[in-house]
Amino acid sequence: MAEPTQPLLTDSNSSSPRSFDDTIESYIGSFGWAQFLQAALVSFSGVFDAQQTFISVFTDSEPTWHCTDSDSICHESISNICILPKTAWSWDYSPHVSVISEWGLQCAGSFVKGLPESSFFVGCLIGGLVLSTLADSSLGRKNMLFLSCLVMAISTMLTVFSPNIWVYAVLRFVNGFGRATIGTCALVLSTELVGKKWRGRVGIMSFFGFMLGFLSLPLMAYINRGSSWRILYVWTSIPTIIYCVLVRFFVCESPRWLFVRGRKEEAISILKRVASIPSTDVNIGGAISMSFSSLPFEDEEEKPNNVNIFTTMKVLVEKRWALKRLSAVMAIAFGIGLVYYGMPLALSNLDFNIYLSAAFNALMDLPANLITLFLVDKLSRRNALIGFTALGGVSSVLIFALQNMRIGNHGALQLALELISYFSACSAFNMEMIYTIELFPTCVRNSAIAMARQALVLGGVFSPIMVAAGRKNAFWSFGLFGLAIALLGLFAVGLPETRGSDLCDTMDEEECKDRRSKVAIDSVIA
Repeated sequence: MAEPTQPLLTDSNSSSPRSFDDTIESYIGSFGWAQFLQAALVSFSGVFDAQQTFISVFTDSEPTWHCTDSDSICHESISNICILPKTAWSWDYSPHVSVISEWGLQCAGSFVKGLPESSFFVGCLIGGLVLSTLADSSLGRKNMLFLSCLVMAISTMLTVFSPNIWVYAVLRFVNGFGRATIGTCALVLSTELVGKKWRGRVGIMSFFGFMLGFLSLPLMAYINRGSSWRILYVWTSIPTIIYCVLVRFFVCESPRWLFVRGRKEEAISILKRVASIPSTDVNIGGAISMSFSSLPFEDEEEKPNNVNIFTTMKVLVEKRWALKRLSAVMAIAFGIGLVYYGMPLALSNLDFNIYLSAAFNALMDLPANLITLFLVDKLSRRNALIGFTALGGVSSVLIFALQNMRIGNHGALQLALELISYFSACSAFNMEMIYTIELFPTCVRNSAIAMARQALVLGGVFSPIMVAAGRKNAFWSFGLFGLAIALLGLFAVGLPETRGSDLCDTMDEEECKDRRSKVAIDSVIA
């Protein structure tokens, strides 16, 4: 008889598992190699997610150019290409290196130049609203991840054949619509395959996948420099298609989702497949089946959840305090989104190497997440959020000030300030997500977080247009980025501090906690 499983099968006095997490902890082990490989494969979707999010940094950038003769008019108008005759200047590389030069958009308005990437974020916004509940209802986590990656891969490949800016923008919209749920599905699926103890650490794997994808872009773009922008889309689409095949045949569905949908036999099969126990123990299936029969499916937490973001929004709006908090966190997230998505897109506007700039930006995610991970229990939520947004705002405005100075070359200093601003935006968003979790009770918490993330993406919708306008006047990019994140960050002043407070489950509990806090404050003042 297998020694490790003896207590599972013979201890009749032990209490039955009371939840699905107890089943994982008691019968399967909290974390094994099979679970690690599953989580790693699922989290790898972040690589392709990041590539499509920031690929326009290189494909939609405005290439450098030079005068073709010594005509004085060219040199006098060196900063304004649009008033020069076409014979007086030429691109430094082939016109096919960017959509701007290939389709002659160098003199187009900022709306047209920023339209493709804005369309991408509009697609993310709509996709997040339309697809957000499918992973919980009919499709499940695995199928939703597979479908999202497949739509993203196919639209990426079709983008290669775009004949003009309008078709290109439509395909970018479809691309954004498809990838909208990749991050959420990957995070939920990977964490639902492990026990409670490892969920936080497994969740970080998704971050490393996203960082790796962002970091791979400047390398691919550098190798592709001087070649068509379409090749970059080919290089990112083919691996995504291969990844879709791997997801389809090797990734397991979430056993928790299968269980709450009433598909217990499939859930048991998945658990046995990823179980960190000796394969010679043939009785483990029976042990798991017995544990399932004792689980309280009738309990509220184990019922299929048919409540979606639209029904819970009604609950949030009906309570004045909840609406006030939601409005504040969404306003802050919008300002953060302008900087988080806008800064990488504006790298071509700096006087620095774009490939190194993008690589440094990708690496900034690492210290931002480490600070959140190790200092989250020591930092005041409200003060940290105000501090990070203020730091990001000041750094961004200083970039605008430096670009208006006509003395010397401040490229390295501009990059340093840009990295500080981007790091601050990453840290501020991490802190705001934790803050939002603690500000809202369990019954509306997921919806509040979803709305905050949608506000972040909404900032991404406007940032490409602002970046395009900033190529002529930095105030419309770096100047507005800084003012927006700093001023909107002040909305946190009206929010209560939550560090060390208990999480509530219902709206009534949250209101009672607020009343107790106000009484305590009043007594201290008195």
